[in-house]
Amino acid sequence: MANQTRLTDFLPYLLSITSNAVSDRIADEYRAHFGLKIPEWRVMAVLGDQGAATQRALVEATRMDKVAVNRACRVLEDRGLLGRRPNSADGRSHHLDLTAPGQKVYRAIMPIALEMEERMFSALSADERTLFKDLLERIRAEAETTGAQP
Repeated sequence: MANQTRLTDFLPYLLSITSNAVSDRIADEYRAHFGLKIPEWRVMAVLGDQGAATQRALVEATRMDKVAVNRACRVLEDRGLLGRRPNSADGRSHHLDLTAPGQKVYRAIMPIALEMEERMFSALSADERTLFKDLLERIRAEAETTGAQP
């Protein structure tokens, strides 16, 4: 029989529930202040950070499925926070970008997001935060390059 471990010791599980707990806490703030759900904020964050993008690029950047990205974009567009223009390089897609009101919301959220990050990670020293970010990046990179094992 294979060696079994408790679920609470399984690193992917711990990473997932920790990520969800942090996202849920942040989502409470975004919802209370700006009426945004997590997928909507993720789309806004990418566009605010990187500028205009196609939905395909947003799917890649957010690691969300295309239905969630499409729904978030539609909500943001309906609220006037996101605009779209034709993609001259590919007639089947559009460039999406924050409108002036969307940029205003993005700029208002960022200080709140950074303050929340500071609070949540205050248990770690500056060196530990740097190490933690490095470790997360290494795990993400390994997850993206490791193929299915037979």
